[in-house]
Amino acid sequence: MSNETSATTTRRGQAPRGERIADWADGRLGIYSLAKSNMRKIFPDHWSFMLGEVALYSFIIIILTGVYLTLFFHPSMAEVTYHGSYVPMQGIRMTQAFESTLNISFDVRGGLLIRQIHHWAALVFLAAMMVHMMRVFFTGAFRKPREVNWLFGFLLLVLGMFTGFTGYSLPDDLLSGTGVRFIEGVILAMPLVGSYLQFFIFGGEFPGHDIIPRFFTVHVLLLPGIMLGLLVAHLILVFYHKHTQFPGAGKTNNNVVGMPLLPVYMAKAGGFFFLVFGVISVIAAVASINPVWAIGPYRPDQVSTGAQPDWYMGFAEGLVRVMPGWEWNFWGHTLNFGVLIPILIFPLVLVAIAVYPFIESWVKGDKREHHILDRPRNVPTRTGFGVAWLIAYFVMLIGGGNDLWATHFHLSINSITWFVRIAFFVGPVLGFIATKRICLGLQRRDKDKVLHGRESGIIKRLPHGEFIEVHEPLDQEQLHVLTQHEQPAPLELGPEVDENGVERKLSRSQKLRAKLSKAYYGEDNVIPKATAEEYKEITSGHGHH
Repeated sequence: MSNETSATTTRRGQAPRGERIADWADGRLGIYSLAKSNMRKIFPDHWSFMLGEVALYSFIIIILTGVYLTLFFHPSMAEVTYHGSYVPMQGIRMTQAFESTLNISFDVRGGLLIRQIHHWAALVFLAAMMVHMMRVFFTGAFRKPREVNWLFGFLLLVLGMFTGFTGYSLPDDLLSGTGVRFIEGVILAMPLVGSYLQFFIFGGEFPGHDIIPRFFTVHVLLLPGIMLGLLVAHLILVFYHKHTQFPGAGKTNNNVVGMPLLPVYMAKAGGFFFLVFGVISVIAAVASINPVWAIGPYRPDQVSTGAQPDWYMGFAEGLVRVMPGWEWNFWGHTLNFGVLIPILIFPLVLVAIAVYPFIESWVKGDKREHHILDRPRNVPTRTGFGVAWLIAYFVMLIGGGNDLWATHFHLSINSITWFVRIAFFVGPVLGFIATKRICLGLQRRDKDKVLHGRESGIIKRLPHGEFIEVHEPLDQEQLHVLTQHEQPAPLELGPEVDENGVERKLSRSQKLRAKLSKAYYGEDNVIPKATAEEYKEITSGHGHH
């Protein structure tokens, strides 16, 4: 045997190099104890939990592509004459921001694909966050101890909206410039401070020379930094509180049934990341978005037809478009209610969904921790409110594109505007009522399935000639899922007088809380679930086929 040893061969009695490095890191970072406590953490397996992963992976894609684009983009409003490779634009005066966007699209290797991936990933990121937030809302995953994490997710959504707005404003094309002009009008509509804010933000009369560099700093540094911090805090709280899970066999409020983080979940998550990246890349390769060369550079005296913001800002656009142009002139000053009222309604609609968990907790008076998710049908008031909120949001999306609805479907733009105005108030109410009735109907269906079993589709004729459908009894897991939810009784104010005959003084908040509690858990809002006694009685008799 040769006495020569390679550099990779360990000496006798000495640990392998990788183990020595791990020991060195553990002595300074404590990675062994950290890995032992977290690497085998259990995560439940349900398709809806992937919605949050889509948002996370889209954010990573945005960061990666954004770093690449930053290397070639010049955030300057200095005017130049274009002499690049895109012939139709040659000789046209534009800002350096627009010129560098054209250069990224036509001269930088892979630049146009990276631009498209970046933009599409931003749209998918916000859509995934919206759907993920609705999954959390409808299943009650925001309940104690996750209220703070709900607020972190809400802030991520709002910051993502403004990050997207500053991002698609950077190329300084005609479409994005129209959007910036829209924001300038919103700022000027603010009483007393509007004109001062406008000068401060734009550095002078619109469009000024500072807005693109300032948007660039906000887009690549400030907002992403805050979002990254919130995202890390969001994930830490997910680890700390353990994951929620849907009701099922072996699942309790004190455990989590699923797969360990390593190796199963990490392997699936890694594959899912590349799947998301691949799908977004395919979309970016085949579906053009924001072709700035077809729109042209921004000019204050031009507005392109069909100018629309990205979908997540369409709600604010719709509020302004359908609002009547009301003004109030007094003492030489003008209040533009046509813009002021919409910019007040927009944050109120967002805040309504953000503070809802705290309102529900106050109404219920429930201080317990909840790790088992609700089925939306079992909480009809919450589900109805969520549907009403979504209807209000999407009705205003229609308002934000009223011109496109008019041109594509040959409709009157005034008719569409009036429809949106009416639907914004009527639609959520009708949606709330219809959703509650559907939820109550599903509760009745669940109760019937528990007591009588599932319809099998098999028709049987009895000796006396009657035809019946054979019902299959549910197994124990299915019975548990349909009956495990709680149905608390509504809060009662009690007698109007105390034991001494003295009239009790009740605060307005107590009366309001009792009314809201009745709206949640009163007789007209909950179908009593099947009891064990009812089940035994009907299954032991002749009523169960």
